Amino acid sequence: MSKPASLYPYRLRLRALRLPHPVRLLILLVLCFGLASSHAAPDGEHGVLLRVDGAIGPASTDYLTRGFEQAASQGASVIVVELDTPGGLDAAMRDIIRAIITSPIPVAIHVSPGGARAASAGTYMLYAAHVASMAPGTNLGAATPVQMGGMPESPDEESADNDDAADDDDNGDNGDAAESSDRDGSTAMERKLINDAVAYIRSLAEMRGRNADWAEKAVRDAVSIGASEALELGVIDHVAENVDDLLSQMHGREVKVSTGMVTLETDGLEMVRIDPDWRNEFLAIITNPNVAYILMLIGIYGIIFELANPGSIVPGVLGGISLLVALFGFQALPINYAGGALMLLGLALMVAEAFAPSFGILGLGGLVAFALGSLLLVDSGIEAYEISFTLIMAVSVATAVVVIGIATMAVRAHRRRVASGREEIMHSAATAASDFIDGRGKVRLAGELWKARSDDGIRRGDRVRVTAMDGLDLTVVPEAGEDAEADRRKGETR
Repeated sequence: MSKPASLYPYRLRLRALRLPHPVRLLILLVLCFGLASSHAAPDGEHGVLLRVDGAIGPASTDYLTRGFEQAASQGASVIVVELDTPGGLDAAMRDIIRAIITSPIPVAIHVSPGGARAASAGTYMLYAAHVASMAPGTNLGAATPVQMGGMPESPDEESADNDDAADDDDNGDNGDAAESSDRDGSTAMERKLINDAVAYIRSLAEMRGRNADWAEKAVRDAVSIGASEALELGVIDHVAENVDDLLSQMHGREVKVSTGMVTLETDGLEMVRIDPDWRNEFLAIITNPNVAYILMLIGIYGIIFELANPGSIVPGVLGGISLLVALFGFQALPINYAGGALMLLGLALMVAEAFAPSFGILGLGGLVAFALGSLLLVDSGIEAYEISFTLIMAVSVATAVVVIGIATMAVRAHRRRVASGREEIMHSAATAASDFIDGRGKVRLAGELWKARSDDGIRRGDRVRVTAMDGLDLTVVPEAGEDAEADRRKGETR
């Protein structure tokens, strides 16, 4: 059905240029990377085939929107999207639906293969498609939106919403739905989300002439149906075994695209598959919350290590790159900034534990704040776009051990006596290497001979202690008279 790209024409052209063999090989490798993500467009009429598996997210949006643009540039007559998804992010879903509605090329969505589903966000996408199809053994539905980052409502707001629901019931408008919501104990925020989703999917159903009542049930009651029942209820247009069967069934169908009415001529149409390229694969990796979370921690630790050890270079470079890539991944995800603030507070508390010992209270509080912040960081409500709880616990414990350990060692090093320079010599013990004559002599300190002076009579072999240092000359007193010397200086000060 799909036609693979070929490098043969390029090989002939390069050979005709009489370039050296290594140069020709390098150019062919570059062409391979350029053609690996998509097949060459055949001559004449053709269609474009795309495939979406897994949760709908930023990578799915990038892949489909760029696929639509490539199809338009190739002059494709139809776009077929094979779909199998459990749902996904609301923002990504709406971007895809916007691309479908504004596409000048008819878009057909086919839920396949058998056993696949178009749940949640997939249901909305199916309703938005110009042609909706399902393979036998597939299902769609369960389109109830998940609350993301909702604030707890006040009693006044809840009371007001209950009053509104009662008024609607008296007027006979959506009375059953309001009663159902009240019985379920739903909050005002949840009802607002559901009502918005109902309005959105009903508008899509009316635009494509599909069953709007069942669409509302899929949102309010999270119902799901199979392929044959969906066809009977007017939810989809076709039940097709495969893409070829779908192309045959929708041949001659009239659909309305952004530029006007179009009659589909798809029977036996050649399809060109466009696979995700390296950019899309990279985006899919870094927008995985677990990967972005790890990259963020690597970035933070790398920068901290670079600041603590200026000139290391490698930790700073790797940390900066990791942090920027993580921020790029997070900007495509629904981030809760309160979670990020809690993580920073947790790090600060764990460092404070080392400087102000509190019998573990600060350290434990920092660990709890860091873990809670990590849990709240990605606020999606979608399992595929949540940070793993096991990863959070492991990283939190490891971070607590590392941060508290490093901070404790730093404090101990700060309080430890200086082991070099002038500060090391002051108040150090030494041994007289000669008799002091006229208050001057030599002492042996740390294996070295130093010139010294003293107001006390010191003989060779006496133990002395350094009290002052002037250039390379030391002032010493006998160890027995050290306390007396200190008292004398205090008296002079007074």
